[in-house]
Amino acid sequence: MFFFGLGKLVYVIILIINAIAVLSEDRFLARIGWGRSQQQDAFGASYDSTSVKAKTIDLIASVRTVMRIPLIGINSVIIVAKLIW
Repeated sequence: MFFFGLGKLVYVIILIINAIAVLSEDRFLARIGWGRSQQQDAFGASYDSTSVKAKTIDLIASVRTVMRIPLIGINSVIIVAKLIW
């Protein structure tokens, strides 16, 4: 299954998804201006939903919402496989 370094690629992808999933919106993302609250319209300012920053914020929020429960199972399988191997 994990031939020619394909396993390493899978591990890297899982680690990146884990890193995105554990980002704290209050402690980290809001401080650097990447929180969901920064997307709100201010007085006279328009929200640009087509910008790269807005799309990245939406992607981070989506990954945190959708992948949180499946990551528990995926991480458990990887840990058990590493222990057996």
